[in-house]
Amino acid sequence: MKILRTWSLIGCLILLLTVAVAEAEPLASSVLSGGLEKAAKPGEFAVVIQILALMTVLSLAPGFLIMTTSFTRIVVVLSFLRNAMGTQQTPSNQIVIGMALFLTFFIMAPVWQQINTNALQPYKTGAITQQEALRRSVAPVRKFMLSQVREKDVAFFLSLSKLPRPKNANEIPTLTLVPAFMVSELRTAFQIGFLIYIPFIVVDMVVASILMSMGMMMLPPVMISLPFKMLLFVLVDGWALVLGSLVKSFG
Repeated sequence: MKILRTWSLIGCLILLLTVAVAEAEPLASSVLSGGLEKAAKPGEFAVVIQILALMTVLSLAPGFLIMTTSFTRIVVVLSFLRNAMGTQQTPSNQIVIGMALFLTFFIMAPVWQQINTNALQPYKTGAITQQEALRRSVAPVRKFMLSQVREKDVAFFLSLSKLPRPKNANEIPTLTLVPAFMVSELRTAFQIGFLIYIPFIVVDMVVASILMSMGMMMLPPVMISLPFKMLLFVLVDGWALVLGSLVKSFG
C-alpha cells in the first residue's frame, strides 16, 4: 500500500502540470484536429505551445525525479560496492537501480508527504491556485537539496552564472541549486565509495602476497580473493552496513 501511495503521489504531482492544458482541452482538440494553419487566434497557438511544453516536461520527469532526490548518491555507491567486490554484473543493473529507487522512496517519503499535505491536498479542494500549488511543491524539495548541498558548490555555480550573491538560501535560483546539488551528491558518493574499497583492497593484497610467496604467480589473485571478499561481506552484514550508512548520510 505504501508503494502504491508513493506512485500515486508522484503521478498527482505530475498532473499538477497538466491543469492549464486540461482547462483548455476543447480548444486544444480543435486546433490539433484542424492543424496549425487553421489556428487563427493567438490563444489557440498558446494552447499548442502549452501541449508541447507539457510533453517535454513529462519526458524529462524521470530525470527531475532522479537529479533532485537521493537517487544519485545511492546508485553510485551501490555501483562502487559491486565493482569493489569484483562480482562483475552481480547484482545486475536492474537490481541495483531497483534497490536505489526504493531506497529513494524511503528517504524522500517525508518530503513527498509535505508536498501532499501543503500543496496537493489544498489544490484538490480548490483552496489554492495552480501556481501556489507548484510553489509549495518546490519548497520542500529545495529544502532537502539545501540540506545536502555544499556552499562551495553553490558558490561555484553562482560564479559561473555571474549572478549576484544571494542574501539568503531562499534567493538561490533553483536552476543553480540543482546542478550544485548533483555535484555535491557525486562528491559524497565518491567519498563513500573510497571507504568501501579499502577493506576489499586489503583482502586482494593479502591474497596476492600469499600467492607470490607460494610461487603461484600465474594464478590470478582475483579468482582466489573473490570468495573471501564475499565471505567477509556476509560475515560483517555488509548490506545492512552500507544501506544503513547511506540512509543515515542524509540526516
